[in-house]
Amino acid sequence: MQLRYSPTSPFVRKVAVLLHETGLADGVVLQTVDGWSEPEQLTDDNPLSMVPTLVLGDGRTLYDSPVICEYLDRLHDGTPMIPADGDVRWQVLREQALADGILDCAVLIFVELQRRPEELRWDWWLELKRRAITRSLDWLERELAAFEGRVDLGTVSIGVALGYLDLRGAVGEWRTGRPGLATWYADFAQRPSMIATAVSP
Repeated sequence: MQLRYSPTSPFVRKVAVLLHETGLADGVVLQTVDGWSEPEQLTDDNPLSMVPTLVLGDGRTLYDSPVICEYLDRLHDGTPMIPADGDVRWQVLREQALADGILDCAVLIFVELQRRPEELRWDWWLELKRRAITRSLDWLERELAAFEGRVDLGTVSIGVALGYLDLRGAVGEWRTGRPGLATWYADFAQRPSMIATAVSP
């Protein structure tokens, strides 16, 4: 399998962390692409020109990180990263959705600040996305007990989202007022899968 990726994409990192956690990393070849430039190599596989895009052995492709993660989670013999059923399945998927939403907001903030001319930036939009991130972080602080001690796609997604906030600084110092979340992340970030996929600011 081949994974079309960008080193700074948090959605790629989520897939990469799952690969490491499940022992599948050695079976996937990483190929760096720049989705912004719409390279034919990527658009032939994914008309959206977005990463991550996974090219399977038979040439079929999968895209969007939740889809790729669910596919990969069926290829290993260890504990599933996405529980098959029960309340815990929906908990994990909800956590992934919240973390992905944080990332969506953070990426939009980054694009607004780095790719849009300063005179055209929309402050109302930036603050709207920052408030969404702030509310989500507060929710995670309140719900901390629900994911402490777990390693699954929910907690991986949360860890990756917090790491991306450090990388891009979308809401400044997110740890302020959230000591529990800060402590949890400091511990989770030391997992070998997180260290192996970390990107320096």
